[in-house]
Amino acid sequence: MKSEQTYQDLKELAEKLGVTVSEQNLRSTGIKVKSGLCKVKGKDILIIDKKIAFQDKNEILASCLSKLPHEDIFMVPALREFLDSFHP
Repeated sequence: MKSEQTYQDLKELAEKLGVTVSEQNLRSTGIKVKSGLCKVKGKDILIIDKKIAFQDKNEILASCLSKLPHEDIFMVPALREFLDSFHP
């Protein structure tokens, strides 16, 4: 799978899991901030630095989403295999 397609598929999976994916320019904050999952006003939001490569975005998304219950959600086998590679 191409990195851009994997990223889109992971974003769609996040939506199905009730997680909002927000791309932000984290370098402009003036403080050292990392991409990751957080809860804002009771909603799960995955904030990703929009300046990083798709491969890095995919790893961040997969790492966070693999911890959520996703077993009953349909996804292409290549995406499931990628996601499961991040689950301990």
